Amino acid sequence: MEKETLQAQLSFLFFSFAVLFSLLACLLALIHMSKWWRWQWCCSCSICEAYVTASWVSEHRNLSDWYTHLLRSSPTGTIHIHVLRNTITANPANVEYMLKTNFNNYPKGKPFSAILGDFLGQGIFNVDGDQWMFQRKLAAAEMASPVFRAFAMKIVSSEVIQRLLPLLHSAAAEKQQLDLQDVFRRFAFDCICKISFGMDPGCLELSMPMSEFATAFDRASMLSARRAAAPAPVVWRLKRLFNVGEEKELRDAIRMIDLLAEAVIRQRRKLGVSSSNDLLSRFMASIDNDRYLRDIIVSFMLAGRDTISSALTGFFLLLLHNPHVKSSIRHEIDAAFASAKNGNASLDRIREMHYVHAALYESMRLFPPVQFDSKFCIGDDTLPDGANVTKGTRVTYHAYAMGRMEDVWGPDCNEFRPERWLNNGRFVPVSPFKYPVFQGGIRVCVGKEMALMEMKTVIVTILRSFDFGAVRETSGSPKFAPGLTATFAGGLPVLVHKRDHVK
Repeated sequence: MEKETLQAQLSFLFFSFAVLFSLLACLLALIHMSKWWRWQWCCSCSICEAYVTASWVSEHRNLSDWYTHLLRSSPTGTIHIHVLRNTITANPANVEYMLKTNFNNYPKGKPFSAILGDFLGQGIFNVDGDQWMFQRKLAAAEMASPVFRAFAMKIVSSEVIQRLLPLLHSAAAEKQQLDLQDVFRRFAFDCICKISFGMDPGCLELSMPMSEFATAFDRASMLSARRAAAPAPVVWRLKRLFNVGEEKELRDAIRMIDLLAEAVIRQRRKLGVSSSNDLLSRFMASIDNDRYLRDIIVSFMLAGRDTISSALTGFFLLLLHNPHVKSSIRHEIDAAFASAKNGNASLDRIREMHYVHAALYESMRLFPPVQFDSKFCIGDDTLPDGANVTKGTRVTYHAYAMGRMEDVWGPDCNEFRPERWLNNGRFVPVSPFKYPVFQGGIRVCVGKEMALMEMKTVIVTILRSFDFGAVRETSGSPKFAPGLTATFAGGLPVLVHKRDHVK
């Protein structure tokens, strides 16, 4: 009897699988035969052909470099990738139009929200309208608070003094090779976890393995980014439906993030939030939905970890190729410390280091942590350069390409030259629509000032005491790995040396 029951169950399973497989085959056949599919994949223009066949890889290391080449060749600084239904621009007038003048016509859009929905949920970087405005106002108010800023900088300073500096001293003494990208990712993750959750994962202890939370966060970020690279949304959606391949890995990673986030939120509710200054505690005063809290905090963690580590890696990569810039930075740092009481430079003095600030901005011009950002047009429109975009079109401004446009930055646009940001020794910003590293208009980054101070604190502390030597020959045009933010393939391995004379 039991044998017959087992046979019946197996037969049912095989029958179900056959039915599902047939339905999947029919669905793919219908998609393939549809007018939309033929329009998407049968464009005969040279750009679309190069994209579909990947022939661009013979001349360019990265997709971003190929886009830069195309945008520099375009008279308007705008191109169309028809097979992706994507209009890409490096024209500052178009960027201002999207982010400010006609802001309401260019939201993130449902296609983008679907790609990151499982990971970021209803967090600030994945929503539009009232939800986005609510979170932005809440975050802006908290981050502008002197109490919160002091709390955040205390955490950064503590992480630098108690973990980063001892790590570099140890590596120098033992002639140990370090991957700076990995070090900065660990450092930034420790900082943002303390600032966001009030939790210390201890990732900068290199003798310890990365925490489960950090590992799951990395996997979720990378696999979510790969969704965007799928030939069509139906590919990853079907994988998610059947819970196979990378979609199964993504689900497992997000489950780990959810479990840990839920545990931290539950514990914080038990302990109370009135005496804590981390973002979670401060947001709890206004939000009672635990899932919503999780989404908001995870979004801020993504912004506060990956962008910081990417920007710092790009900065030190450029210094390896430009020792004269490093010397100028050191001159400013040494002068500030020499005139400071007790040999310590305060945050106010770091804020007044104009050359350091200019060098950081210049490095992010060439290596922006977020290379591009996309919106979806909700109504037929014409961009200022004359490009027509139809409803539902993805419109992308490409910050990486914009930093390399001669029309925008001049014939020396490929050079690392912090002096372009200085006037009589003082830093002078440019329009955020010419330099959209922190976005612009209504969506300008709310954590911009905190991020800049964190990065400058790291830069000043490291360059005052240490030198780095490249382990292998590095290129001014590195290879990037897939991800939501710019990640340098192979990292940035260096040998650490203590400076002989620290003034």
